[in-house]
Amino acid sequence: MFLGTTRSLVGASKRLWTPISIRSLSTPNQPSAPSTKTSTTAPQIKAEPTPTSATSPTSATPMPVKESAAFEKPPVKEWLVELWRSLTTLFNVLVLIIFLFLEYSRSDRLADLEKNARLPRSVQALYLRPLRRKAEHGLPVCDLQLRSYSAENLEFFADFAIRAAYYLKLPVSGPVPLPRITQRWTVIRSNFVHKKSKENFERITLRRLIQIKDGHPEAVQAWLAFLRKHAFYGVGMKANVWEHESLDAGKALDASLPEIQKTVGPHLAQFGQREDNKRPGTIFDALDNARYAEPKNL
Repeated sequence: MFLGTTRSLVGASKRLWTPISIRSLSTPNQPSAPSTKTSTTAPQIKAEPTPTSATSPTSATPMPVKESAAFEKPPVKEWLVELWRSLTTLFNVLVLIIFLFLEYSRSDRLADLEKNARLPRSVQALYLRPLRRKAEHGLPVCDLQLRSYSAENLEFFADFAIRAAYYLKLPVSGPVPLPRITQRWTVIRSNFVHKKSKENFERITLRRLIQIKDGHPEAVQAWLAFLRKHAFYGVGMKANVWEHESLDAGKALDASLPEIQKTVGPHLAQFGQREDNKRPGTIFDALDNARYAEPKNL
């Protein structure tokens, strides 16, 4: 039995229990006999016959009206609507099943990636705070001051400098925010009678301080050269470097004195003379000359 909704000529809808006709395998000209079984599920309601016109263009005799409801077919429009609804429900169920399967497989793949695969240490460090090394003695070796008008560029380059110091095995502290430098100017917009119309300008310089402690001088110079090579736009640098010597620095200077004399001697020999003077000898030879040694008669 097929449950459907039909519309009458007056527009009212009625829900009818309409039996579906079953044809035999005989020829289409020989209709099958009507079923003699009675349905016990629900009482059958006889559908109202559709009125036909008295005259037909094909034949002059009126068509016979079917008395039995067993041969009535369900409306095609309602059958298509029910089929479309069932297909839509089936499609939604399939989409839900595929989505759950993909989501489950994605979670499994991510779990396997976390367990079996690992990103390199250098890549993992980008998502974490920069690593630092501890200073043993705490002796300052270099003070690097960064200046910029943009806070974003300044923080980025400060983070880059700290990460570079870690890989060069330099203990670093900072970045320490320094007081901002504020500069203001007042400029007249025009001259003569319009000189009272003025305009104010302001420029704020942001600063950060990074300090290196207990670092080797060569490592510090390599760090500064690396920062100069990969300098970031809009960020200026100013470095103060200290070098520490042992207590025997005087003995080291005395030992290097002969080499210094050999290097500086030729330059001091011509001290006080013009560059275009081609006279041989030095100033000491001229002073030892007899002409300068004779006493002057005053």
